[in-house]
Amino acid sequence: MIRTFLAVEVSDEVRTRISQVQYDLKQRLAGHLPKNVRMAWGQPNSFHLTIRFLGDTDKELLDPVREAMAIVRRSHPTIQIPLDRLQAFPNLQKPRVLWVGPSEQWRESEAASQLTELHQEIEACCHSFGFAPDDKPFSPHLTLARIKAGERQVGQLLAQSGACDRALSLGEVRIGPIVLVKSDLRPTGPVYTKLWEVE
Repeated sequence: MIRTFLAVEVSDEVRTRISQVQYDLKQRLAGHLPKNVRMAWGQPNSFHLTIRFLGDTDKELLDPVREAMAIVRRSHPTIQIPLDRLQAFPNLQKPRVLWVGPSEQWRESEAASQLTELHQEIEACCHSFGFAPDDKPFSPHLTLARIKAGERQVGQLLAQSGACDRALSLGEVRIGPIVLVKSDLRPTGPVYTKLWEVE
């Protein structure tokens, strides 16, 4: 069994812009974080938009899933997702994950509806292969950092810095090819390997 997820890759230009936002955030927080705060920052070469986390995956399923995903992908248009805000899960008061993604206004758009339809078909396809259903609504985002400890303090510093109040312009993620990625968890952070791609 291998640990996998379905994702969309981002351009080098977008990676560079996200790295700049990361650097800015680190500068704003530097010197203010108490010692009990533990944060893990995402590596620029691993930025991606996760479409569906699969988890433990039987190697014999890799080819059948690719064939099924190719059929799903062909029946949907290419979708552009703007990256124009910094936010947090589950909330900004006690953030566990800092991320960049589309605005609330974009979520009302035709492109957002198309993305929802694509995700629902991918979800049904994964379920048909025996993967446990994912009941959470899909929220497209790219993870900047994970807060392991000290969420409340990070939330307070973010509020004071105003980092989440300003609009960003980091470009767009193009939902074109879908890739299957293997994730190896290591003490230094996950190592990602692309196994296949469907146009």
